[in-house]
Formats: sequence, C-alpha cells, structure tokens
Amino acid sequence: MKKFNGVMIGGCMVATLLSSAVYAGVCSKDIKVLAQPRASLTLLEERKAEFEALAGVSFNIDFLNENDRRAKSRAEASTTGRYQVYYIDEANVALFAENEWIVPLTDYYPQAYDFADFDPGRIKVGSYGGKLYFAPIQGGGDFLYYRKDLLAAAGITPPTTLVELKKAVAALHDPANGVYGIALRGGRGSGANVWRWMTYFKGFGGQWFDGDTPVFNSAAAVKATETYLELFKYSPPGTSTGSWTEVTEAFNSGLVAMIIESSPLAGMTEDSKLSKVAGKVGYTIPPSPLTGGGYGHGLAIGAKANQTEQARECAGLFIAWATSKEQEMARLEAGVFGDLNRSSVFDSPEFSAKYNSEIASALQDTAKVTSINYWPNPDWPDLGDRWGIILEELITGSRSDIPEALDELEDYAIKLIARRR
Repeated sequence: MKKFNGVMIGGCMVATLLSSAVYAGVCSKDIKVLAQPRASLTLLEERKAEFEALAGVSFNIDFLNENDRRAKSRAEASTTGRYQVYYIDEANVALFAENEWIVPLTDYYPQAYDFADFDPGRIKVGSYGGKLYFAPIQGGGDFLYYRKDLLAAAGITPPTTLVELKKAVAALHDPANGVYGIALRGGRGSGANVWRWMTYFKGFGGQWFDGDTPVFNSAAAVKATETYLELFKYSPPGTSTGSWTEVTEAFNSGLVAMIIESSPLAGMTEDSKLSKVAGKVGYTIPPSPLTGGGYGHGLAIGAKANQTEQARECAGLFIAWATSKEQEMARLEAGVFGDLNRSSVFDSPEFSAKYNSEIASALQDTAKVTSINYWPNPDWPDLGDRWGIILEELITGSRSDIPEALDELEDYAIKLIARRR
C-alpha cells in the first residue's frame, strides 16, 4: 500500500492518525456512490457527520435493486463515469476489472484501516488477476446448518462427508410428519441453482476451462449433477423452481433437517422473530469433499470519475471508513449479521455475547474451505445463467439426459469464447 502511511502502536493506529487533520485536503468534493439497498449502508447514511468530520466532504448514495444496480453500474462505469464508488459483486468484478472501469483498491486503502483484518474468503472473491478490487460490505462462505434436536433424536452425528450426508438426509426425511431431509435451490440462475451445484462440481474435481477450452463436460460435472438430483428427492415442494428464499424460509420454519447455505443466514436463523428454530441449530463446514461457495459484495473505486491520484485517494478513504472496524461494530450492535466481514469482529466479546458461540468457530473453519467455484471471467453470468436454465429442466424432469445437457452447455460456451475473439 503506497498511501496514508502512519505510525503503528501495538497493531493499532494512534488515534491522531484517524483525525481529520491527517486527511485534510484529500477530498475536494462530495462522493457519489451507486449501490443496492443494504442495512449497513443505511447505517452509514445515519453517520454522515463522522465522515464529514474526517474528510471535510459528504457523500450521497443512489440505491437501486440488484438487477437495476448491475445494469446501471455497467452503463455508468463504461461511459459517463459519474460515480466515484461502485457497489459490485463477485459475479461482475472480472468484467469491471478487465475493462478497467475500476482500479485496484489496496493502493488507495489507508493502512490505518487494516485491510488484512477482512475474512480471507471475502478477499478471495474481491480479487481478479492477482489484484484486489473491492472492500467487502457483505459476503460469506458456506455452513452446514443442522437441527440439533432432530439429529439427536435420530442418533445421528453431524455429517462430515458426502456419504454421511446422504445417509443422514434419507434417515431424517419424514414428510408425513412435516420434516424434509434437506432443502436445495432449484430455480435457474448463476447465483441460484448453479451456485449450490458448483460446490459439488468443484468438490469432485471439476474445472470450467483450460485456457479457452471448455473442460466442464466431464465426469465431475456428471457426478455433481447426479448427486444434486439424488438429494433433490428429499427437498420440500416448491424448491424445484425456488431460490435462496424458499430454501431458507423452509429451514427457518422448521420443515427441514439440514441445509448447506451461505453463512450470513445464521443471523436470521438465530433471530426468534424470524425463525422457529432459533437455539436449535448447529453450524459446521460443508461435508467433504464439498467446497464452500465464496461470495462477496463490496465497494470499488471508479476509474472514470477518479482520474487523478488525489481523487482515488479520496474514494479509497471513503471506502475504508465505510468498511472500517468501527462501522462493523455498529452493524453488529444493530444486528446486521450478513454485513459483518472482519475477523476481529467475529472474534470480539460483543459477537460472542450476541450470537451462538458455534457460529464464530464455524466462520473460522469455513474460511479454510471457501473457494471461488464460478468461472472468474466477464462472461460468467452469461454461461452460468445458461446452465441454470438447463439444470432447472433436469431438476423438474422436463429433460433427463445429463451428458446431452452438458454437451449443449459446452456448445454455448464455445460460442461465447468465439464471440470475444
């Protein structure tokens, strides 16, 4: 990191370094941010005075829903570049970085704000081509969520392997008494059914491409699909075309014994206002050989709106302040679990006092198996969404030939590659 160097004492920056005097003159105008609604960003807006005291300027956030945010950010970042800061996610960081619509972040992230404190999994998904482009505002890996009471009553220990998971799911499946063994995402989409399927694909050794050559039409992909379809026999009605919402609502309603889902769900699961199973859930890493599905959304420095080094330093200062330990502690206090990203916050006494102690341990463990399962390429959303359509058809039974389905996807991938040449 080349900017904002300072004196470190005991691993923490002296308080005067974070005073407004240190950053005087860095920012010359208010910062415009394009984002999608999140509770953490609403909290930031309530604390504008803090940033104004620090930087001498304010900020304004324009909120759009996820799909509109993605479309507008692509249009703005590639043309007028009116926003100094963009909210981007793991699915489009490659597109933004490759087209140089955003700049590498760590050169402009003040050292005082301790970037290394972020969860390693969040750092992985914010990177492309060996460079890091966004500071996480939310993200996670995967947990195996399991009903302690149901497993204990059946004499089943939390499964640590896929073989054990299959046996446990079958044994716990009792729809006549309102319990399904597992819930899976069936609805189409690179971030929906494909997101969950990929943990099996990568766990079985699958790869998307070798250079520009598709290699996913493989034994690993066939096995992953067969396994996913086999487990789907134990998933509740409605999930065959459902998303994260249907899966998590089924689990929190007490209808499901186990799910493998993103770690931020834990905050909802332990909230008795949102969950009928609060206090009954255990948390651990996905069973071997499944990988964890690393994802993240974060704040990045726009290139066009920040042509000068000073402008980029200002955007970096805002991002650092917005993702600081102090802001995360405010989110923790407000119960915004899904927007916690720092190891120091997970390890804090405040976190242990607020959440099940197993969650903090599981967060540390799952970071070790968190993987980038998607194809890190600007064309990933296109390819992933196409596979999502085909996979949904396999799940719902409108098609049944798995090798033929993968042949179709491979043809689609070849055309994608040819289009970019």
